[in-house]
Amino acid sequence: MSLTFHWFLPTNGDSRHVVGGGHGTPATAFGRNRPPTVAYLSQIARAAEDLGFVGALTPTGAWCEDAWLTTAMVSQHTERLKFLVAFRPGFVSPTLAAQMASTFQRQTGGRLLLNVVTGGESHEQRAYGDFLDKDARYRRTGEFLRIVRDLWEGKTVDLSGEHLQVEDARLARVPDPVPEVYFGGSSPIAGEIAARHVDVYLTWGEPPAQVAEKIAWVRGLAAKEGRTVRFGIRLHVITRDTAEQAWTEAHKLLDGFDPDTVKSVQAGLARSESEGQRRMLALHGGSREDLEIHPNLWAGIGLVRGGAGTALVGSHDEVAERIKEYHVLGIDEFVLSGYPHLEEAYWFGEGVLPRLAAQGLWQHPFAPTTAPAAQVPFTS
Repeated sequence: MSLTFHWFLPTNGDSRHVVGGGHGTPATAFGRNRPPTVAYLSQIARAAEDLGFVGALTPTGAWCEDAWLTTAMVSQHTERLKFLVAFRPGFVSPTLAAQMASTFQRQTGGRLLLNVVTGGESHEQRAYGDFLDKDARYRRTGEFLRIVRDLWEGKTVDLSGEHLQVEDARLARVPDPVPEVYFGGSSPIAGEIAARHVDVYLTWGEPPAQVAEKIAWVRGLAAKEGRTVRFGIRLHVITRDTAEQAWTEAHKLLDGFDPDTVKSVQAGLARSESEGQRRMLALHGGSREDLEIHPNLWAGIGLVRGGAGTALVGSHDEVAERIKEYHVLGIDEFVLSGYPHLEEAYWFGEGVLPRLAAQGLWQHPFAPTTAPAAQVPFTS
């Protein structure tokens, strides 16, 4: 089976420096270097499409532009790229969300993927009018996905749950195809939700041994539900022709981290209720030292950015080897990003993907199914 690669749309802004933010912390000033206009995001999306990325993740939260609206606009400037739209179940009714997804599928030719984000920061959730605690939010997510999936199957839904209630809910038109649901979470209740409802379980880029434990955990829970789940990983990348060039870029990013910004971001992230964020923070401990936590796995991004905080750093061959290492564990989908996102997409797409293709691990998803006709030599 060919590996699947997705890219990232930086709706919080882009730069040659790391743009921080997320998990209750604001985007850093570098996000103003390249504002997240539809024109610029479409440029990234078209590049990702041409290079062979299947989809592009768009984040959610107060630190970035709205994912639904942004991807709806960017989709009109692309042809095949799918959009992994992150959204929070507590902010919209399940029936409306199911309808929105159905509309998105019809208007884009089936190019929607959904990344369900329960929300790990109560203070940010309250800003949106959501006052449930973390475990209650996860229980609501389970009810939400149950309703949405039944609606997508064309069922009429009546549910009086702990947090959600719908009566005689149905869709006039179901989505075709039904969007796949992506989901991440490291707490016990998150594993239960993943096992029951999702298609792809996403983990942030932890060292392989920790990723293997997560895969075994979720796989076991899914088996008890009579289901199978695919697995993906969220990472940044810095890949160059040589390892020296790649690490020079990583150190350049690190040199751009203002100490006061690091201190402020780390203080903000320390408030997070997210188990996944706690695990990210533990990888670097707020220190600039010893950031290579596994060969070619660098934890420096997490000093100034919430959420995914690790990057694969190295030569194209080394990064390809790390991808193969994760694939052996059971990872089939890779959601990647890099600063700036336009240029880094080309570094990875032209440097790493051909190496994986040569080993039979990847093929361009939009390549012609038949070989092109032979060109007739021009003669005068």
